[in-house]
Amino acid sequence: MVRRRPESAWPFSAQAAAPVCALCERQTPLLTEHHLVPRSQGRRRGVKVSELPTVMLCPACHKFLHATLTNAQLANEFPDLERLRQHEDVRKFLHWLRKQPATKAVRIRRGR
Repeated sequence: MVRRRPESAWPFSAQAAAPVCALCERQTPLLTEHHLVPRSQGRRRGVKVSELPTVMLCPACHKFLHATLTNAQLANEFPDLERLRQHEDVRKFLHWLRKQPATKAVRIRRGR
């Protein structure tokens, strides 16, 4: 017997607001929570994990950040979205990503 997948709600109806990625600003069907100061770095500084600033990112942006930057770089040099957007590699990636459909699976290569 064949299993059927449940009907997708994507794209969302006009009444329901679709989630928006904080970095690329695209409407996507799924968002993940990204700690602007990584949990490991925050704990070293004596900050509770629940008190660390977070933003909601699409999986492509989230994977790209962690593949491109180390946790130490994220904590020390890029603790907010504006600084992240100024990073040359992130800028190039966002320029490309904004042209892609939100449902496209994006492959991220490790490049530290």
